[in-house]
Amino acid sequence: MSWRASVLTLFPEMFPGPLGVSLIGKARANGLWSLDVRDIREHGLGKHRIVDDTPAGGGPGMVMRADVACPAVDAVRESNPQVPAIYLTPRGVPLTQSRVSALASGPGAILVCGRFEGLDQRAIEARQLEEISIGDFVVAGGEIAAMALIEACVRLIPGVLGGETSPAEESFSAGLLEYPQYTRPQCFEGRDIPSVLTSGNHAEIARWRREQAEGLTKSRRPDLWTLYEKGKA
Repeated sequence: MSWRASVLTLFPEMFPGPLGVSLIGKARANGLWSLDVRDIREHGLGKHRIVDDTPAGGGPGMVMRADVACPAVDAVRESNPQVPAIYLTPRGVPLTQSRVSALASGPGAILVCGRFEGLDQRAIEARQLEEISIGDFVVAGGEIAAMALIEACVRLIPGVLGGETSPAEESFSAGLLEYPQYTRPQCFEGRDIPSVLTSGNHAEIARWRREQAEGLTKSRRPDLWTLYEKGKA
C-alpha cells in the first residue's frame, strides 16, 4: 500500500499544486504515494456550511469550530485509524528531518490546514492532533505548510528520487547543513571550483565536505551546531 497524504482544507482547489509536478508528481502518477484532499466545508453547519465563529473572550478574526473540524477528521480516520493526524500551526513543534523520516516510513499522515485565527483548542485535544510548525513565521493558512511537509516525506519514499543515496547527504541528515555544491564550468566569472573536488582523492573530498558542512552549521545554525557537538560527546 502506497504512502497516503489526507489533507483537510477549506481550499481544496489549492491541491495538488506543486505536488503535481516534477519528481513528486511523477511518483504520484506512478502510484508511489497518493493524495486525498477533503473539503472541511462539507462538514459545515446549516445551509451556508458555516465553519467558524468569533473568538470566545473577544478579539479579532474568526476561529474554526470544533464541531466542524472533528467530524472532518473523523471521516478520514474512519478508514485510517492508525495514521497520525497533524495540525499545521505556527505554535507547533518545529518540523525536523527526523520527524519527516519517521512519517515517511509510516503509512501516511492526515493534515489539518487551519485558517482564520486557528482551530478551537477542544478539537486539538479531543482528536489528539499533533501540532507542527514549519518555521517562525505566519502565513494565511496551513496549505503551504502541508505541501512542504508532504513533499519532504514523499521524496524519502524509495523510488521517488533518482539517486537513492542522495537523501543521506543532504542538510540535516547528519545533524549538519549540506556542504556547497559545484558543477561545470570549471571557472565562472573568475571563480574556480575548489581544486580538491577535481583531485580524484575521495578521502580528501569527504574531509573537505565535512569541514564545509561543519563550518556552515556553526556559523548559520548555532542551535544545530550545539546539538551536533553534544551528539559527538
